[in-house]
Amino acid sequence: MSYIGASPTQTAFVFDTFSGDGSTTAFTMSVAPANTASVLVAVTGVLQDPSTYSVSGTTLTFTQAPPGGTGNVSARYLGIPASGVTTTAYRTVTTFTATSNQTTFSPPSYTAGFINVYRNGVLLTPTSDYTATNGTTVVLATGANTGDTVIVESFLVSSVLNAIPATAGAVNSTYLASNLTLTSPTLTSPTISGAVVSAMASSVLTQGTAQASTSGTSITFTGIPSWAKRITVMFNGVSTSGTSNVQIQIGSGSTTTSGYSSQGVQTTGTTTASVATTGLLLTGAVNATALYSGICTITNISGNTWISSGTFASNTAGNINYSGGSSPALSGALDRVVVTTVNGTDTFDAGSINIQYE
Repeated sequence: MSYIGASPTQTAFVFDTFSGDGSTTAFTMSVAPANTASVLVAVTGVLQDPSTYSVSGTTLTFTQAPPGGTGNVSARYLGIPASGVTTTAYRTVTTFTATSNQTTFSPPSYTAGFINVYRNGVLLTPTSDYTATNGTTVVLATGANTGDTVIVESFLVSSVLNAIPATAGAVNSTYLASNLTLTSPTLTSPTISGAVVSAMASSVLTQGTAQASTSGTSITFTGIPSWAKRITVMFNGVSTSGTSNVQIQIGSGSTTTSGYSSQGVQTTGTTTASVATTGLLLTGAVNATALYSGICTITNISGNTWISSGTFASNTAGNINYSGGSSPALSGALDRVVVTTVNGTDTFDAGSINIQYE
């Protein structure tokens, strides 16, 4: 007979045998069944009614002592309950508001390796961005800014005794009787080795914390993990005080401000085009009174080189900007994105900007 998938296998239920002596009523079993309905008890081959015996933990007690005989009492277990199941919450989240240049944070106790740390919504990379090895403190590699939000997310390590592993032929009498302890799966941050990341991490889309673009000459996002291969920069009603084109600069450890090759085009009845080497252009021309919304996607093409493609529209009819470009090879994995203007002096005065990475 054919089967879809692996051929079915079978095995015997776990059972114990005891020798009656005509006076002993209590016998110690090798496992603890859930109740009398979870064990079949026979005396000299005759199946007993559950009302004639009881179970408490691993103790089987008869209302009347079985007669004498070698191996004349048997207990066959139909199922045993899982033991050692932890019922506490598996996840603990602690939020801190940082002071100027603060590096050390003290969350509730945690298990090293079972912890995530976020700064302003961006997941940090273990070892390079922070250290968390002693179970009591988290130390950032670089000091935080005043008002930064630092979130520490830790996970409970739990276990279930006598659990059944997901392997062929795992259900057998030897395994069940041994009461093997297995550690339950636990959510953790991805293990990173250079540019290699687990398949699970690579499918996760992480969103940063939106920043108001209402002041200053630049908007900066740091702490981007080394496994990120695509970053989306999002504008919502962004405006500047002047007419200098808006651009994105990226970096590893520091911001790269030269060596780019990019172009932006604006269509407003007539086409205006601009080129830049100081960053990845987002616009071909800027109207100081216009509010711009749209996205620019930055994608890792190879090594530490990135390319961009963007589309932005303003609240002025017909004002649409298209852009594209490439970066120079960074010195290491990208960890920051900076939105600024080509002249570097025009200030932002409206809207908000955020990023997503995957």
